[in-house]
Amino acid sequence: MKRMTPCILLLIAAMTFGSTGCLAVENVPKESHTTFAEDALAPYVQSGQLPGAINVFYKNGVQETACVGYADVAAKRPITMDDVFMQCSQTKGFCGVTIAMLIEEGKIALDDPVSKYLPEFKELWVLTSNRDGVKTLTRAKTPLTIRMVMNHTGGFPFEICAKQGNIKGGGWSGGAPLRQTAAIAAACPLLFEPGTRVQYSNTGIDIGAAIVEVVTGQRWEDFLKERVLTPLGMTASSFRPTDEQLKTQIEMYDCVKDAPAKYRLQNDMQQRPYNGDHVFASAGAGLWTTANDQLKFYKMLMNLGVGDNGVRILKEETVRELLAKSTRPKGMGGYSLGLTAPEEDREDSWFGHGGAWGTNCMVNWHRKELKLWVVQLCGAPRPWDKARAEAEQQFFRYVIDNTDADAYTGRVK
Repeated sequence: MKRMTPCILLLIAAMTFGSTGCLAVENVPKESHTTFAEDALAPYVQSGQLPGAINVFYKNGVQETACVGYADVAAKRPITMDDVFMQCSQTKGFCGVTIAMLIEEGKIALDDPVSKYLPEFKELWVLTSNRDGVKTLTRAKTPLTIRMVMNHTGGFPFEICAKQGNIKGGGWSGGAPLRQTAAIAAACPLLFEPGTRVQYSNTGIDIGAAIVEVVTGQRWEDFLKERVLTPLGMTASSFRPTDEQLKTQIEMYDCVKDAPAKYRLQNDMQQRPYNGDHVFASAGAGLWTTANDQLKFYKMLMNLGVGDNGVRILKEETVRELLAKSTRPKGMGGYSLGLTAPEEDREDSWFGHGGAWGTNCMVNWHRKELKLWVVQLCGAPRPWDKARAEAEQQFFRYVIDNTDADAYTGRVK
């Protein structure tokens, strides 16, 4: 009996599963065989200033991956793409995707009043102060909308009082469930008239997630897992990492000027035990993930709604119009739905998000480019940033200037 070739086996499998997309083929990038980031970061790792970092540069099918230093310096445990870490505010983009899904399905509209889904927001008050410091409460004149809570123009503080970092169990991963967070936010005065200014706020994003819960009848974290994490194959991402996962945690450090970074047991905003009873999902921050998982999410955004495994999460126009460009009024800076985005989308525009401990990922859908950075560092200085920026320029210039670009990047004419 003749052995069947891989092509024949693939054809049989395709016939068996049909053309419904059940047979997912992973889009594996080609290695660039460059070490721009590793070379740039090595001196800082050797000095101990940078305990460990993960850097990924990607352009149109070509990828440079650098894992330098340690996830745990004391244990000499090398940092890897499968180590779990706190992505902090990068969680906001995940909430933005769930909101975009419901808009796409016609279940909500961006300019719907929040009170349509959460009645406690129907009457809101604004706290103002005059030059003498006298504070006054006045009724808000402008209805609070979903757009406003998702792009930080709603007038909310960074966190509600029940989730302040100095409270045991507080911070973005603790303190209160999403619906309770929203109710407390509605009972407190706004910092300004909705839609008139910008105040970066985990609270607003949590209110967006509470709306998702009302509309879907599911906990937001369950909806996120069912509709985004599982379809993209993000099996290592959750709000409560297991004890086994935490054995691979990228430990936290404080930056120290001209000296090795100092180990930090925890930050007040996210306290141990990281999977304890005090942990509640927050859409403003709090999702744990790995570099490999995070790449799957951001490549989906870069590919305008399609994961590298071929699964479509959102329509192209949804990503282009709601996530890749700003939803704020002109002149307020670029921000979409839980993502930093340009006011005007151009060929050189990037969108994405960063996190409190230094993580960041940005994508350009026009050029199919991505840059991912993973560290767990508090404070400053961060002298390696300039060197990394130069490495980024070298990588993208190298891929563009490569004379065998079509074959090199795997593009099909």
